[in-house]
Amino acid sequence: MSQTPFQQLLSRWQAGELDLNRLEHEIRTTFAATTLAADVQIDMDRQRRCGYPEVVYGPGKTPEAVREVFRAQRAAGQNSFATRVTSDQADFVCQEFPQAVYHPIARTLAQMNHPATPRGRVIVVSAGTSDRPIAEEALETSRWMGCDAVLVLDVGVAGPQRILAQREQLATGDAIVVVAGMEGALPSVVAGWVSVPVIAVPTSVGYGANLGGFAPLLGMLNSCAANVAVVNIDAGFKGGYLASLIARQAGQAR
Repeated sequence: MSQTPFQQLLSRWQAGELDLNRLEHEIRTTFAATTLAADVQIDMDRQRRCGYPEVVYGPGKTPEAVREVFRAQRAAGQNSFATRVTSDQADFVCQEFPQAVYHPIARTLAQMNHPATPRGRVIVVSAGTSDRPIAEEALETSRWMGCDAVLVLDVGVAGPQRILAQREQLATGDAIVVVAGMEGALPSVVAGWVSVPVIAVPTSVGYGANLGGFAPLLGMLNSCAANVAVVNIDAGFKGGYLASLIARQAGQAR
């Protein structure tokens, strides 16, 4: 009779092919812990593997499901973060977690059961006020991840003097997130003034030829600035997450 993967690991340990530490590593890697709560399978091992707990994507989830994730993570000593959260979802979760912080513009909900030591600095730059919700999502993500994060608003290329006025501020960042719609030119401009990675986030803000964000996405992908990397349309969370990983590594190195 064939052995299960778990039995195979134990057989290898029993045969002396694995020492105890290696056995533990293999078990944790192969059988990462999950917890079933409401209609969500929570990856409770994500923090050990990737440095941060699993983040909840709010759309399509009931308020009860979001609350159950927050419950399980609190019991495990993990912080909680949810994106694209509605006010109804947030109000329901905050009844049990009054310390949770809901940001209505960013549409994020954060519960810090064990706040991280601040490390690394992320600058989030918004081309226009219409891009603000995506920029705020990046900002709140960076703060949840334990970065010193600041927001620079409404400095698009139509008024180039505005971004030049922020040069000293930009120079303090370990990583920069630039959020822009329309033609998506701002990340290239910012990247030409700094020596750190620039994470470009295209938004669906713009008139018809913006094509729901495809125009700035393609413009950013074609940037001639070597320090620009691009994430998906309206992906403020992804931009903030990547910038924060970079910034915290830089802060730790200092």
